[in-house]
Amino acid sequence: MVGASLAGTRAAETLRRDGYDGDITIIGDEPHQPYDRPPLSKQLLAGEWEADRIALSDDDALQDLDADWRLGCRAVSLDVDSRTVALDDGSAVAADGILIATGARCRELPSGGLDGIHTLRGLDDCLAIRSELEASPQRVAVVGAGFIGAEVAATARGWGLDVTVIEALPVPLGRILGTEIGNVCAEVHRDNGVDLRLGVGVDGFDGHGRVERVRLSDGTTVDADVVVVGIGVVPNTEWLEGSGLELDNGVVCDETCLAAPGIAAAGDVARWPNRLFGETMRVEHWDNAIEQGQHAARRLLATDSEAKPYTPVPWFWSDQYDRKIQLAGRARPDDEVRVITGSTEERRFAALYGRAGRLVGVLGFNRPRHVMKYRNLIEQGTSFDEAVKIAEQE
Repeated sequence: MVGASLAGTRAAETLRRDGYDGDITIIGDEPHQPYDRPPLSKQLLAGEWEADRIALSDDDALQDLDADWRLGCRAVSLDVDSRTVALDDGSAVAADGILIATGARCRELPSGGLDGIHTLRGLDDCLAIRSELEASPQRVAVVGAGFIGAEVAATARGWGLDVTVIEALPVPLGRILGTEIGNVCAEVHRDNGVDLRLGVGVDGFDGHGRVERVRLSDGTTVDADVVVVGIGVVPNTEWLEGSGLELDNGVVCDETCLAAPGIAAAGDVARWPNRLFGETMRVEHWDNAIEQGQHAARRLLATDSEAKPYTPVPWFWSDQYDRKIQLAGRARPDDEVRVITGSTEERRFAALYGRAGRLVGVLGFNRPRHVMKYRNLIEQGTSFDEAVKIAEQE
């Protein structure tokens, strides 16, 4: 398992649960034992939890895996023919089956060497940002109004801090949720006292040793002594260059998650054709890391004739202030959108997304029951009209 976080750990657990009794080696570039990432922008960053609460498994469960843990080691190359992974400590691991679960890293902006500018991906990032927030900075700037940026902004407001969110798009999440729902997300932040700057980019940062302000592309500036940059991620595939695997915004796999004979991929780094939606996708969600890690592990044990396609309905959630936002499916900004219960004005509603006559997505603001129900209908291939009709009968 190249990757010791959620996908890799759940894959190892699946192998043992399914009866595999051979050697398992788990390689992770962080020194920490596997931990859960969603709390990094929520409970842990808010100071409500401590780091020991986000462990993926307790010591006994990790012991039961009977694995060779190589933590604090980074994979630097892969020989596909011999299925051998070379590590940065000079050692190498050969295997009959390899799971690539190296995840992704944050995109960054040039900091100019200034302190106080952060990204949030791992445990150490979270603890560093939390230390900054505990020191009661004058103003926090969050670059990027995607889900991570939005959660960081909400958590910082929970600390009672002044927060500015800077977003290059005219509407937050407009490329995913569309203009109408994106505007609702914007209003949620404004309702909670966030200074939201939309349709403007970042040209750079100013300060003397530590950041003091953010320079925006419209010529204005934003004062900030803490900045968190959340502008997306890049799959960690550089170590695979020259290996012979197809790399294109991730490790390209077949529909069973196999990238080459005896080599599978899962989690944020994997890109595969999902026949349920008729598209090749890479999914950066917690739920997918679990499901795809489990599926990929079973694929490594299966013969080609036994292999099954991986066809999930992607699903995730985001906690912001008193709103739990959940999205299932594959929404696009040009989809037909229908609010089926509640209202956008009260910020408590469920909306369906339709494309080419088919139900492809469901979004809920504090409507978990509806999200789960219509997620099942997406999986069943329900038409958009039929889904709307079902909603009208409720």
